[in-house]
Amino acid sequence: MKYYSMHPEQIIKALNSDLEKGLSEKEVTRRRKQFGFNELQEKEKPSPLLLFFSQFKDFMVIVLLVATFISGLLGEYVDAIVIIAIVFINGILGFFQEYRAEKSLDALKQLSAPVTFVLRNGNWVKIPSIEIVPGDIIQFSAGDRIGADVRLIEASSLEIEESALTGESIPTLKDVKPIFKPSVGIADLSNMAFMGTMVTRGSGKGIVVGTGMKTAVGQIADLIQSTQMLVTPLQRRLEQLGKILITTALILTFVVVLTGIIQGRDIYTMFISGVSLAVAAIPEGLPAIVTVALSLGVQRMIRRNAIVRKLPAVETLGCASVICSDKTGTMTQNKMTVTKVFTDEKIITITGGGDQPVGSFVSGGKKIDPIKDTSIKNMLVMGMLCNHASISREKGKFILDGDPTEGAMLVAGMKAGLNKHRLLQEYQIIHEFPFDSSRKMMTVIVENGKGERFAITKGAPDILIKRSTKVFVKGKEEKMTERTEKRLKFEVEQMAEQALRTIAIVYKRIPRTHTFQQSEVERDFVFLGLQGMIDPPREEVKKAIEECQRAGIQTIMITGDHMTTAKAIGKQLGIFKEGRVAIDGDTLEKMTVEQLEEVVGNVSIFARVSPEHKLKIVQALQNKGHIVAMTGDGVNDAPAIKAADIGIAMGITGTDVAKEASSLILLDDNFATIKVAIEEGRNIYENIRKFIRYLLASNVGEILVMLFSILLTLPLPLVPVQILWVNLVTDGLPAMALGLDKPEENVMLRKPRHPKEGVFARGLGWKIISRGFLIGLATLLAFIITYRAYPNDLTYAQTVAFATIVLAQLIHVFDCRSERSIFSRNPFENRYLVAAVLSSVILMLIVIYVPSLQPIFHTVPIYAKDWLLILAMASIPTFLLAGSFYVRKT
Repeated sequence: MKYYSMHPEQIIKALNSDLEKGLSEKEVTRRRKQFGFNELQEKEKPSPLLLFFSQFKDFMVIVLLVATFISGLLGEYVDAIVIIAIVFINGILGFFQEYRAEKSLDALKQLSAPVTFVLRNGNWVKIPSIEIVPGDIIQFSAGDRIGADVRLIEASSLEIEESALTGESIPTLKDVKPIFKPSVGIADLSNMAFMGTMVTRGSGKGIVVGTGMKTAVGQIADLIQSTQMLVTPLQRRLEQLGKILITTALILTFVVVLTGIIQGRDIYTMFISGVSLAVAAIPEGLPAIVTVALSLGVQRMIRRNAIVRKLPAVETLGCASVICSDKTGTMTQNKMTVTKVFTDEKIITITGGGDQPVGSFVSGGKKIDPIKDTSIKNMLVMGMLCNHASISREKGKFILDGDPTEGAMLVAGMKAGLNKHRLLQEYQIIHEFPFDSSRKMMTVIVENGKGERFAITKGAPDILIKRSTKVFVKGKEEKMTERTEKRLKFEVEQMAEQALRTIAIVYKRIPRTHTFQQSEVERDFVFLGLQGMIDPPREEVKKAIEECQRAGIQTIMITGDHMTTAKAIGKQLGIFKEGRVAIDGDTLEKMTVEQLEEVVGNVSIFARVSPEHKLKIVQALQNKGHIVAMTGDGVNDAPAIKAADIGIAMGITGTDVAKEASSLILLDDNFATIKVAIEEGRNIYENIRKFIRYLLASNVGEILVMLFSILLTLPLPLVPVQILWVNLVTDGLPAMALGLDKPEENVMLRKPRHPKEGVFARGLGWKIISRGFLIGLATLLAFIITYRAYPNDLTYAQTVAFATIVLAQLIHVFDCRSERSIFSRNPFENRYLVAAVLSSVILMLIVIYVPSLQPIFHTVPIYAKDWLLILAMASIPTFLLAGSFYVRKT
């Protein structure tokens, strides 16, 4: 039912309640059976054990387990243990990621108020909020958390902080008037209060109209549980890669074995060789190297104020094409700040943020001293006196206690060097008329040391302009003329167009014999000036958005704030430009996902939106082929954060719900950190491509050298144990060191990768095949030349082939650092790679020259002159193709 459109009497009747007595215990028991307890319900989840075992159903994992069995048959127990360890570690990581992902609902539950004042059997009692039922009459005041969804029936200066639900940066003023509109967004339901929101001012009473999953928070909980987690691009590509690898490796291995048997070679020897090739061809270290590369990237991101909760999210962010960002607290400071004041017929700009009392006053492009200007000083002083907020300093930081609007006025005064504590020693507050939503003003009566009394009032400009008969200009009070009144209204409109919230400051002298009657005090004012405030953009966000735009990433602002405010902030940040579109929640509500898809590519701002709207936006963008990053900090952001390709939560202002639903948490709540994460994500993906290129080219070379020798009816250039040792020496540390490579200089000047781009895109497949072919061919040539030189020493020729293929792969690893050629980057820039290659060379030399290992690996010492042949042949695959690159370039 649309309770917001009903009068309180109608709701009482509809819910069969009693405003004087509340519900009876018998009726409460009946309703609890009907509606259940006032708590969020969880859908049935798989047991942790089943969740753990489900991690081993992946195709690549099955391939790894088969490789483990084969390695065990070959007696390679160390290799088998390593593979099992890799599978187990990956399973544990996947389990904890999925287990933690479902903690969002637990965080939502923490929003529920622990206790609530309820009218039962004619008495007000405090009960656990879980026991509230629809129809209960409850009351609340400043500092209380609302225990259920409530239709207000009484509201006295009631303001409720609802930013977690609506995205509004300031508390919402509440009333009890019915709202007669066909469709109203949650941010505009001024006669409703919602579970989990906090009362910041005043008091109220209401009747419960929704509990548990029937509340606004409950609907969000249901959205979170019904939203499916997407498979990341990295996961899709690795799955694709795994299928290609196993198919290709098995086909080639089968061809090698079958050809050898047809030629009459020993069946057992060919079988063992084939199995060795299969083990070598399947890069069982790939998942581990991917995990290590992601983990190292995560460590770098932590140092740059971003915490990754799910490893694949790093790569996913790197290919994001759209960032849907919450405005409040993400693009803005989430701190109301006075940025302009109007007094004495001039506009003064105040610089600096809203949380630190540091800034300058600028008029006509020049800095001024506000204390020397009587009009400015008086307005700031009066704004601080007619004010309940206070600011304390803790550990070097200023902490606001009170209403954000009043806090902004307090900070504005402090920027001028004023101090509220000292002012209260000069002026004694002797009476107050509190703020009231019907009057739209607050008044205090103060007395100075001379015994003079003044009424100071702040409030809505349109009301106070009408109640002013004079205006303070050039140090004296002058009569309010029609021209002056029009000028004041014009300045109010100008500030509103800049999305500034305006507060008027007026005063009047009060004779000591004057009685403190509100109707007498609050009229015939002297108009002093206007203060315009806004939740300002973060200074570094505009640059970050520009860099994202150069990287081909669109930024969309999604906010619960009013359209005017959203557009003003959007223009300041460079998001809302000519030709772009802004859509509000009412329009969005009437659109289907399909209709939204047609226009979403041209939309820069969505204002006054609900959680359902955010999901629709994300889905429309995803349907258009975008990889969507969703940032936010409130409860209302959680479903969309979870549905997005990557969800980003704020670490400081973010709710636990948003954090638990996210993949990435920004420690500094800084949109600019997202740009850093994108750069890191792009680099990590490029590094993954690098070692895929390196591993597969190396493995192709190993298979082809065996295949070519069989087709040419030559002896096998490598024995099975050498194949396994080559795999161990070259596939480990060098591949892992590639994951530590720094980004190339143009990484943030490229457009985002297409969401459907395969691992082998951009010529990677050709590079793998061509390098692998040349590595295999060069190794075979080195074997043939040596075997012909020493026809009676097959072992020596095999040792030369072994050394050639190892060095060819280790030289090739430097070529993999760039999409261009080995000469385009400094080979010593990645010192980890240099160290890894040197260690691999040492391991190769050990099995060649240590006598006790020679029988095991079928090696013999190589003559010095033959090392020249080995180095020459090992260099051919890399330097030949590098030379062809520069030929094509010129």
